[in-house]
Amino acid sequence: MIKTLNMKMALSTMAVTLAVAGSSAMAETPSWCGPNEASLALLDGFGGNSWRLVTTASGAEEAAKCPTITQYEYADGQGDTQKAISDINAMAARGIDAMVVFGDSGPAVLPALTNAYRSGTIVVPYRVNVGGEAGTNYTKFIGSSFFDDGANWGNWIKSVLPEGGNLLFLSGPAGNSQGVDELAGMKSVLDDSYVFINQAPFAVTNWDPSLTQQVLSAEIAKNDKIDVIVSDFGPSLVGALPVFGEFNRSIPALATSDGNSLSCFWEENQAANPDFKLFTVATGNDNVRLAVQWAVAEATGGTPPTAEIFSAPVYEDSVSGSPNAVTCRADLPGSIYLSAEMDDDAQAAAVGQ
Repeated sequence: MIKTLNMKMALSTMAVTLAVAGSSAMAETPSWCGPNEASLALLDGFGGNSWRLVTTASGAEEAAKCPTITQYEYADGQGDTQKAISDINAMAARGIDAMVVFGDSGPAVLPALTNAYRSGTIVVPYRVNVGGEAGTNYTKFIGSSFFDDGANWGNWIKSVLPEGGNLLFLSGPAGNSQGVDELAGMKSVLDDSYVFINQAPFAVTNWDPSLTQQVLSAEIAKNDKIDVIVSDFGPSLVGALPVFGEFNRSIPALATSDGNSLSCFWEENQAANPDFKLFTVATGNDNVRLAVQWAVAEATGGTPPTAEIFSAPVYEDSVSGSPNAVTCRADLPGSIYLSAEMDDDAQAAAVGQ
């Protein structure tokens, strides 16, 4: 279902953020917002989990900073490639000026993006590699620093496991470009003393908590020694990590992405699991903000950002406490991401809790 989001609601969300931040400077019209009025759409290949809900709300909040965006639309492909393609085609047919697209299906959506771009729509796919080239198939691709995430995980693993060890790497769907890039980043800093015990290139979980638990149970049963788990969606592990207790084993060190549920789980379980060290990178909800900035700039005549790749910073380290110790907000839903720019309470509202 394609729906028009109420811009007053989006502006209200932003007002909450401004009040919390206490900064009037944030209310100024950003340079990427130009003088020409335009419509903007955010399209998800799949919008049905808390990460997407917070990301969608972040995109709306960013668009609301630009007063010349007079119409904001959203479409959820619901994990169906054909629906995602249909949504892209429908937005282009309706004359939407610009669209930001999370192309979960990868190159399968490229023909639809290309047709929309050639019809005159500003098209900005982000985060997932859809193939093609900027200027031919779409306006601009806004990537994410998955290679750098892998390198950050690798450097931390070396610091806590200097003599090498057994690593279990969990990622999403088979062949997804995020997991492949993260693995390359890890291997750029880890030598052969660090052995990946999963089937190459990673154990497939589809970022689904129930499948993650099945996969982790099978890996624990097969491997007597797992020194570090690496996962690119940390919150999906919360329901799975207690499986170690069923095998009378301590939860091992974990290098992953942040989530409030994971941080609170660590606080509750670390004392009983002496090997349970935690290192996270920001889970990347704000990747959408950079994509929105580019799309709005191109559609309204603003000044485009200088960055074309969203760089997720290191967020938590239970060992060094730098840049942050593990941070849990037990008073808020587990399904929010404290690394995100959006105010914590606004995130809670976005996920409906």
